[in-house]
Amino acid sequence: MRSLVCDLLQLRLDEQPEGKLHKRLYNAIRLSILDGSLPPQSRLPPSRDLATQLRHSRNTVLTVYEQLLAEGYIVSRSGSGTFVARTVPDSLLFTAETASETRHDVRAISLSHRGEALLAHSSASPRQWGAFLPGVPDVGEFPHALLRKIHNRVSRKPQAMQFSYSPFGGSCDLQQALMEYLRVARSVRCTPEQILITEGIHQAIDLVSRMLCNPGDTAWIEEPAYWGIRNVLQMNGVALQPIDVDLSGMDPPEEIHTPPRLIFVTPSHQYPLGCVMSMERRRRLLAIARQTGGWIVEDDYDSEFRFSGQPIPALQGLIDDAPVIYTGTFSKTMWPGLRLGYVVLPQALAQTLKTAHAELYRSGRLLDQAALAQFIREGHYTAHIRRMRLLYARRRQRLTTLITQYLGKAALSEFNDNAGLHLVLKLEDHHDDIAIARNANEKGVLVRPLSRYYMGDKPQRGLLMGFAAMKEEEMEAAFKVLLGCITKKDINK
Repeated sequence: MRSLVCDLLQLRLDEQPEGKLHKRLYNAIRLSILDGSLPPQSRLPPSRDLATQLRHSRNTVLTVYEQLLAEGYIVSRSGSGTFVARTVPDSLLFTAETASETRHDVRAISLSHRGEALLAHSSASPRQWGAFLPGVPDVGEFPHALLRKIHNRVSRKPQAMQFSYSPFGGSCDLQQALMEYLRVARSVRCTPEQILITEGIHQAIDLVSRMLCNPGDTAWIEEPAYWGIRNVLQMNGVALQPIDVDLSGMDPPEEIHTPPRLIFVTPSHQYPLGCVMSMERRRRLLAIARQTGGWIVEDDYDSEFRFSGQPIPALQGLIDDAPVIYTGTFSKTMWPGLRLGYVVLPQALAQTLKTAHAELYRSGRLLDQAALAQFIREGHYTAHIRRMRLLYARRRQRLTTLITQYLGKAALSEFNDNAGLHLVLKLEDHHDDIAIARNANEKGVLVRPLSRYYMGDKPQRGLLMGFAAMKEEEMEAAFKVLLGCITKKDINK
């Protein structure tokens, strides 16, 4: 069978129509090594095989191999074969020459204004694991072996359609299982046909804003709010109107000058502050949406992880046929890299947005969804959430104790409801929370500055601290590193 290396060398030989054969083959191999096409320690074909596939004599190949071996480009291992050397003699020289030769050919990049704005306000962390990164569950505690067993069972007799795109907005089995779960756990009113499976909240917001907003339409967002929502909406040309959040959640204005096309809220556990929206505010938002013809987009963020008190029902289920687009995700209850979320659409929007989703994103992974449906239906999903709720409650208490022990009760934000996977550590106004977070991140402690979640010019100062993925006994050492960053004078304003 012809190897890829032989194909590569044949192309390099064809680029050198002139010259003696052994010199052309030598140049073909040497240049392939130097430009990385043949990476260090990659195996070269045996001389006999290479000669046969290139239709040259074996003596020619042996001569070239001997020269490359003598010059240090390749190494020979008895009984194993011939390999590219770990380092080659003139790799640095070649790299420098190549860079100087190609530098003038680099095309200047011109981004759109929206693209430049996105990069200017990007906040995604280059590291997604560690103390005290907010929004990350303990992925090691998930019963991966159990889900894998279910997946293997489902995969034994798969249906042909499970290997294609989904024409129904996701697996029908998963839609049914989610409907049954959400009806009991979150008081959501829906049918399976109203559920659309997405690749997370970002995709859901992108779809909704593209399909329901024209450029320049207004969307209300919470102040502060998750930066990811802002970025997606602004990329789609939506005008943002931040609405202040207090202890009762988003506080809608009495006079509405520009009716909002979309209203984005996290009523069960406001992100990032953590408050719960009052019933009076929920009813006001529903009335505004009905009066203006707009839609409420409810992100049921961290709703599963409430550590005391009664469960808070979803805004979507308060009234029949509510003008609410309900979104959820498995990122916190299972693991973020799963990239599975869902949207419960009002009846009037369901088929339209499912069709648009199929046109824009071409969803698939139906076998994964079928396995997840069985995982939910067999009770494993709710059992896992109950177990993690107890574990996270202990870790939350440990972090609360550390904050009050070292910084006092005043350092705990009054917004911290007894729910979610992070706490807000308050800072005084003279602290620069962005500089503190940057300094802590450099020391391996991953916190996020609260001020980055505000659009206005009067942000609160603080740090978002996740506790879900940290063992209790590991918290104090990391907290003391953070404490040193907070008290360090040269990072204060």
